Amino acid sequence: MSMEQGEKCWLTVRVEVDPNKPEYPSVTPRVPAAVWGEREVRDMYGLVPVGLPDERRLVLPDDWPDELYPLRKDSMDYRQRPAPTTDSETYEFINELGSKKNNVVPIGPLHVTSDEPGHFRLFVDGENIIDADYRLFYVHRGMEKLAETRMGYNEVTFLSDRVCGICGFAHSTAYTTSVENGMGIVVPERAQMIRAILLEVERLHSHLLNLGLACHFVGFDSGFMQFFRVREASMKMAEILTGARKTYGLNLIGGIRRDLLKDDMIQTRQLAQQMRRDVQELVDMLLSTPNIEQRTVGIGRLDPEIARDFSNVGPMVRASGHARDTRADHPFVGYGLLPMTVHSEQGCDVISRLKVRINEVFTALNMIDYGLDNLPGGPLMVEGFTYIPNRFALGFAEAPRGDDIHWSMTGDNQKLYRWRCRAATYANWANPALYAARQHGFRCAADHRQPRPVLLLHRPHDRGRRAQEEKPGGAVQRA
Repeated sequence: MSMEQGEKCWLTVRVEVDPNKPEYPSVTPRVPAAVWGEREVRDMYGLVPVGLPDERRLVLPDDWPDELYPLRKDSMDYRQRPAPTTDSETYEFINELGSKKNNVVPIGPLHVTSDEPGHFRLFVDGENIIDADYRLFYVHRGMEKLAETRMGYNEVTFLSDRVCGICGFAHSTAYTTSVENGMGIVVPERAQMIRAILLEVERLHSHLLNLGLACHFVGFDSGFMQFFRVREASMKMAEILTGARKTYGLNLIGGIRRDLLKDDMIQTRQLAQQMRRDVQELVDMLLSTPNIEQRTVGIGRLDPEIARDFSNVGPMVRASGHARDTRADHPFVGYGLLPMTVHSEQGCDVISRLKVRINEVFTALNMIDYGLDNLPGGPLMVEGFTYIPNRFALGFAEAPRGDDIHWSMTGDNQKLYRWRCRAATYANWANPALYAARQHGFRCAADHRQPRPVLLLHRPHDRGRRAQEEKPGGAVQRA
């Protein structure tokens, strides 16, 4: 946890649970950010958090049998879906701040503007949004169960790569470091630095994608096309360093699969120099465009207290005044050898989040250059180790959208016993995504193309459940 004061640390709480009465005291009343985690633990494992304020299902559908918990070791064959117990939807959307007189505007579960299923309910009085609630998790790939039952340790690295289409290398880094930390494996410095360089390449194409989409959603499509043009250089950089435009398949337990060649590093430096000039030109254009200011300044405000209490991560929390970054707070892989600047903003709105990403683009380019210039020698892999059962640890990586955290426990038969993957978006969506908006009086606009007025966070979601894109455009106005 990145504490407000004192030492930066990870806090692990271990509780003994009676098998005949699988209960434990809920921590959500004191740590609001734990609400999704505790709801998921109850759904998937049958562990009951006593005192949990929100007892609705999170992951399981309404027709799922009550006493069947998918991630337990004694559960049924995951390939077979059990027979439904009911044909009706029993999920209750909560209108906490309004009354029964409010009109309800449903959006989803399927909508033409949605990337994947998500059911949103807006409780409105005229055009004023009084309250809102939402339900996600309509899609689940069962990745943890797949890893625990059918895959070896290094096969899971390929699976973890595919948790996210944009930040796959961050997930595989978090997974491999969790196993390495549990086993006490010390990865060679050269492999550590290569991991850090590739993480920054991944940050480049993710942030440039986000900046381009922000332009698109406010109607500035020329900016959208220009940012995507420059983003191609980051994809080319990934192709030079890894052999593919996506940084898949590079991580292994104990090191990295592919070395960086001298000619490849020269080409990468040249691309980085060109990208600095191109991005600076686009940023100057972006920040001087009146339409951008009108549609992003003061929009989507996330107060520092809310960001702190609900433990938001990444550019979301840094744009609300909290300089939290796993690369600096808990240096992992090669970041202890790299110069690190944490960028934060005080505006708490959409433009502040864009500025954080802009600054991080330039920092990523600097870190790539420094890493290539100071790449240590030595091997790429640790060899000769054996997997010892019942070893567990956290692994983490600062992905473009925030920290990805993986927890793994080794088992018998060269397979994981447990694997828990938490994407950055999971941390950002666990708090009420519309909370900031309803605290500051947003209203639904008349733009029918943007029916989701105050969805201020970012995709993709954890383990195959994807949320929506940050859309700072015409669908939101300050009252």
